[in-house]
Amino acid sequence: MAMIIGREKERAELLRLYEEKKPEFVAVFGRRRVGKTYLIDQTFGDKIVFRHAGLSPVELQKLPAKRRVEQQLLAFQISLINQGYEDAPLPKDWMHAFLLLEKFLDKIDNDKRLLVFLDELPWLDTDGSLFITALEFFWNSWACHQDRLMLIVAGSATSWMENELIHNKGGLYGRVTYQIRLKPFTLHECEEYYQYRKIEMSRYDATVCYTTLGGIPYYLNYLNPALSLPQNIDKIFFADTAPLKGEFDLLFSSIFTNPERMKSIVTALNQKSVGLTRMELAAKLHLSSGGSLSKDLLSLLESGFVMKYVPFLGNKRQEYYKLIDPFCLFWLRFLADKRSGEGNFFATHFDSPAFSAWRGLAFENICFYHIPQIKNTLSIGGVSLQASPYFQKGDGKNQGLQIDLVLDRNDNVINLCEAKFTSLPFEIDKDYHSSLVSRKEAIQANVSPKKSVSNVLITTFGLKKNIYSSDFTNVITLDDLFSKS
Repeated sequence: MAMIIGREKERAELLRLYEEKKPEFVAVFGRRRVGKTYLIDQTFGDKIVFRHAGLSPVELQKLPAKRRVEQQLLAFQISLINQGYEDAPLPKDWMHAFLLLEKFLDKIDNDKRLLVFLDELPWLDTDGSLFITALEFFWNSWACHQDRLMLIVAGSATSWMENELIHNKGGLYGRVTYQIRLKPFTLHECEEYYQYRKIEMSRYDATVCYTTLGGIPYYLNYLNPALSLPQNIDKIFFADTAPLKGEFDLLFSSIFTNPERMKSIVTALNQKSVGLTRMELAAKLHLSSGGSLSKDLLSLLESGFVMKYVPFLGNKRQEYYKLIDPFCLFWLRFLADKRSGEGNFFATHFDSPAFSAWRGLAFENICFYHIPQIKNTLSIGGVSLQASPYFQKGDGKNQGLQIDLVLDRNDNVINLCEAKFTSLPFEIDKDYHSSLVSRKEAIQANVSPKKSVSNVLITTFGLKKNIYSSDFTNVITLDDLFSKS
């Protein structure tokens, strides 16, 4: 069995639930390609007595609704036959399909756990299928009375898993006994993966890699240990046969029922690094700011593509939405204009000013993914805080002001964090010193006098010592961001 990187907590919980002597209904969800199926396979292996995966809507979308249901039911019949129910009939509908599953499980005559794994559950819920109704009946009328049964369901359509299953207001209300939201790898887990694959990569390059592939295990699997990072990125994204050339479209088509609308939202959010309010987004897309847009934004939030925040010192009722998914940010910046096919694009431009600017912005987003590591480095792991950017538009009298990350802590400290992605230790010059002093004074003047304000540097290789280096109270390096936390 292959090694599994990270996921210690998730595996421990799954194995604990497996040993329970009562029925369990476990939901595993997270962004597509994040490793949900791999987690279940590597945790349980041949302990799974029945498994089935829904058919992708990408392939079925050209069929009428009735035919989509028929194809999903046919696939379910094939799964039953392949796993031992040799004379399983073609299910008439999902009620009948779950009845056949009951019969199959009843025939397993031993004392072991009956572990059933239904993968990509949202794909089974095609229009007019009444799938949820059938699942509800299956669980409430039979499954919840089987002490041996452990049902694991997984799905990439996170909003569907949240709304239709976990927060179901009907017969499945409160039925899920345990849920796992599987997140992308951290920098630490990516490094563990590289070591396992014998991929030689400095932490500097590993951070650049994170700005393109994120912490998505499926994408990382395309890295070739024999190639440099620029060569790998060109092979994965820009070559004629690049495996992730069409991934952006496929990603949204497989998760959302309205993929084009969702892509238009993230494309609009990508145009402003600090994000947009819902009103600004609605105006940009010529949409109403009401129900449907709110629902779409919630789906993007639940799927991990977007974060929502109130800017530090901002109006608490004015929430911003910011695109943070590294893969989407990279794709929209460098592949949306069809640069794929330029086989050495990344290697050619790796050290260009445009790429340097891009890496700086992308590094800011990495910091938001690694707030726990930042807190631990500051020795405030147990302190509650609000993390957000800060920005103030300039006017005729005052210059604009932007701070990459503000940590407003409950212990009466405010950390103004600057993210600097550099190839050498960062050096403060006279002008930057003046900027740090003025922004600290500006923030201190607008917060409670009981709060203290300090500057924190988050950078690659630390801070070069000079007469201004004391401007930063704390310095966080890549080594800190790569900690396990």
